Amino acid sequence: MTAAPCHNVLLVEPDGPTTRTVLEALAGRGVRGVAARDLAQAEERFEADDWDLVLCDLSVPGGGLEVVRRLKDRDPELPVVLLAEDCDRETAVRAVREGCADVLSRPVPRQALNALLDRVAPGHEVSVVADADAKAYRIVGRSPRLGEAVALARKVAPTSVPVLICGESGTGKELFAHLIHRASRRARGPQVRVNCAAVSESLLESELFGHERGAFTGAVSRRKGRFELASGGTLLLDEITETGPRLQAELLRVLEQQDFQRVGGSTPVCVNVRIVSTTNRDLPALVREGRFRPDLYYRLAGVRIHIPALRHRREDLPVLVRHFVNQFAGETQRRITRFDPEMMDLFDGYAWPGNVRQLRNVVRTALILGEGEVLSLAEAPWLVAELSQTATPAQERSLRLEDVERRTILEALRLTDSHRARAAELLGISDRTLRAKLRRWRQDHGLDREEQEQWIKAPA
Repeated sequence: MTAAPCHNVLLVEPDGPTTRTVLEALAGRGVRGVAARDLAQAEERFEADDWDLVLCDLSVPGGGLEVVRRLKDRDPELPVVLLAEDCDRETAVRAVREGCADVLSRPVPRQALNALLDRVAPGHEVSVVADADAKAYRIVGRSPRLGEAVALARKVAPTSVPVLICGESGTGKELFAHLIHRASRRARGPQVRVNCAAVSESLLESELFGHERGAFTGAVSRRKGRFELASGGTLLLDEITETGPRLQAELLRVLEQQDFQRVGGSTPVCVNVRIVSTTNRDLPALVREGRFRPDLYYRLAGVRIHIPALRHRREDLPVLVRHFVNQFAGETQRRITRFDPEMMDLFDGYAWPGNVRQLRNVVRTALILGEGEVLSLAEAPWLVAELSQTATPAQERSLRLEDVERRTILEALRLTDSHRARAAELLGISDRTLRAKLRRWRQDHGLDREEQEQWIKAPA
């Protein structure tokens, strides 16, 4: 679906008519506005949600500048604009010193409000394939392969089947894990994450299963582990391939029996947990090499979801750029009306090894360093040099040969109506060789057999 971003604006203002006028103007822009009458209510509203902008009247009970000071202490980077009916130079200077982004006269002119929103809460429309409970968890894009991955995630979410999410670093695996949890019957339960790559194996056991007091040096009290904390909800095992053999065996036992013992304990702890795992590595290859337990792999991969790399869904680049402009414009307060064509050509020709995470950081840098209404990399020449780097000649030849081979095989399959034996004969290779190539493509792209049939019939 195509949607404008859902921005939140907190209006701290005691005057009823002014409040209604501003809230109506915000609603006309598709912006959610929430009002607070005084300092106490402003702090309560502020803690209850995430905000893109705060409009605070100087005359609010408790002091408008005191409201600004309190809110900026909690979120120093949040844009706060002071509203004042009569604002002298001294007050304006104090407002800037307190961190206000601007001072607007009251009543607020509609044109001035729109100009402010253009800078800090732009409304560039983006294609959203999944919108969870918070805008930070939006899955943005319009490519068919991304849509297929989201559809599969939604299909398995209501079940209790374990899910393995595969994809390169930076593709958004955690977003998919959050989508699965929020769309499941466990959505009201906890969602707990543990990064298996960030903790040593000796500490990871305690992190997952907890420990009893005195279990080891420093264990001064009983501590619940992530499995126990996630009971009734979802446990995300991030980068599951970073676990060692001993912990893999223990994980398999817990997944099979749904109980465990804390480190240093002897009493079984029963849990009811749905497991979602992620990996940026070729897990089947690790199984074949004996570096990951096959029985644990089969248990974790009840359903396998593959998230395509950004270079395989280049049609999403403009959509993602608009999304990140919406997300970070508040930091720079730049009104962006268009993107530099040279920058977009550069983006389109780059391989994006860091995927969506890398693109997000590049767009953020361009917003911070640039000036004016055109988003470009003119002020970041080192990024231009980095993004201009192409593959090595050997890599380029390999890519061209793979593309030619793929197009040739797909054409043979189309000519023979996907009859593999006749296609192999037409190509001058054995049926076994053709099947091996198709199997490799299926594994590389994370497609099941039904999806493969659709894929090989698609245009090259």
